[in-house]
Amino acid sequence: MMQEKFEALCARFEELSLTASQPDVIADQPHYQALVKEMAELTPSVTAWGDFQALEAEIAATRELLESPELAEMAREELEALEEKHQAAETQLRLLLLPQDQDDDRNVVMEIRAGAGGDEAGLFGAALLRMYTRYAERQGYQVAYVSLSETELGGVKEAVFTLSGRGAFSRMKYESGVHRIQRVPATESQGRIHTSTATVAVLPEADEVDIEINPGDLRIDTFRASGQGGQHVNRTDSAVRITHLPTGLVVQCQDERSQLKNKDKAMRVLKSRLLELYQSEKNAKEAGARRSMVGSGDRSERIRTYNFPQSRVTDHRINLTLYRLESFLDGDMDEVIDALIIAERAAQLSGEQG
Repeated sequence: MMQEKFEALCARFEELSLTASQPDVIADQPHYQALVKEMAELTPSVTAWGDFQALEAEIAATRELLESPELAEMAREELEALEEKHQAAETQLRLLLLPQDQDDDRNVVMEIRAGAGGDEAGLFGAALLRMYTRYAERQGYQVAYVSLSETELGGVKEAVFTLSGRGAFSRMKYESGVHRIQRVPATESQGRIHTSTATVAVLPEADEVDIEINPGDLRIDTFRASGQGGQHVNRTDSAVRITHLPTGLVVQCQDERSQLKNKDKAMRVLKSRLLELYQSEKNAKEAGARRSMVGSGDRSERIRTYNFPQSRVTDHRINLTLYRLESFLDGDMDEVIDALIIAERAAQLSGEQG
């Protein structure tokens, strides 16, 4: 079955390659770019299958050497190493055949909200916001703020922003959930450790073709923005609040000085929230209700703990602990994200084999 699937992928790749080389196709740039994109998506599978076939040929040739008295011992040692490579290569091929998340290549809408813990929860929200923006810098993602509500102490009540870049959702989607922090607040005179939470939601940004919104279903309000911006903020009704009447979803944006730009950003977030809502309803009907993305914000509903006294980060979904909290909060998150991706693929592979 695996061989048939990869042979079909290779045949498709050859077909695309031949078609893309035709002058009339090259002249039709939208068509040509679509072919090139599909070829790029198939390349890892085609390359892996070619390497696998070469490895099997090498194993067959090595087994023939077992018949030679002079070379048998060397052949046995080499065969053992080749069979280990063969097992790893076969596992990689099975992973390549697993269905990919259709949203992986999308840009991301992220939302951070302070949970339990009062002012300390807001400060934690600010730390998470910095962590994600630093990670975005490392990955080359573009960050654009939609709305930001801060506390008097410099914390974050709520932050909504987008990350734009290739494969952004494929890596950031694992951040959805309740994050917990354990540390001694600066205002704590007796040195007691406090526990606070913040919730993170990660949504794939909707394309124009994904969601159609009836203008009659929207109520659009304008108001004066608050926050940075000097006198301009106080003199113009540039902030925009959009309410989707059928669902009750409310999105507002005041990051830009232009009312038109704020409306555009708010619409992008609204479409992404509607896409997530509709996908959730569809999944619930097909496979039973799935777990809520962020829960209620209660301390017990957590995906990750940030423990300052021990300089520890623990991801509870895969029981992974790192003792480098400072660098993690500075955006050095790849080790955990990579481990989450591997764990998800292993679970998928186990399900496929089961």
